[in-house]
Amino acid sequence: MQTFFCTNESSIVTAFGIPRGITALVGGGGKTTLLLRLAHELAQAGARVIITTTTHIFTPDGIGTHNPATPEEAKALLDREPLICFGTASKEGKLSAPILPMETLAACADYVLIEADGAKRLPLKAPAEHEPVIPNESKLVIAVAGLDGIGRTIGDTAFRADRYAALCGKAQADPVSVDDIALVLGHADGQRKNVPKGARFAVLLNKADDDARKNAALAIATELERFDVERVVIAALGKQ
Repeated sequence: MQTFFCTNESSIVTAFGIPRGITALVGGGGKTTLLLRLAHELAQAGARVIITTTTHIFTPDGIGTHNPATPEEAKALLDREPLICFGTASKEGKLSAPILPMETLAACADYVLIEADGAKRLPLKAPAEHEPVIPNESKLVIAVAGLDGIGRTIGDTAFRADRYAALCGKAQADPVSVDDIALVLGHADGQRKNVPKGARFAVLLNKADDDARKNAALAIATELERFDVERVVIAALGKQ
């Protein structure tokens, strides 16, 4: 397993080794921020990039949003807008999955970046039975966890707190530890749930805003050595 520190000047694409095709993001604590960071970096390098979802996302600011019905329409849109969002208008101003299958989208663009999980903007997440929704064609799955969850109660900081507590063998009133975050990230019923066979699996430890959180991230990375994690990226995405 490899561990990388990333700053705002670092290439997050290089840190994760983003492959052509489909990359799916799961977990909590910064998935959308990571999605947009990857998308802009790839587009600035000249790639054709689609961002989308298998669940629900807010319409991204400054990026054209469409829902093509055919591959030809998708390709024509990408000719005009190499960075684009595809999705179906849904409730509360959100987008749900687009009309076209993810496999079809992958044939139209260089990269398809998918938000495949929801966390209600909380730092941590444990999936329900129907989650996450990861396409079988995914080449890479990145699980995201927010380091600001450490020390707070599971009930306050984890989406699906009952499931998170059960995975950790704790009560919802108990504080989240470094070991808890590592366990849920690596667990087959946690963030490794539904990862397709043959897909790479990586972790983003986000919100490493100070030395204490960076040290905590390194401790989590050490614990993740016992799981099948290809690489861990430690960052404070969005912090200027």
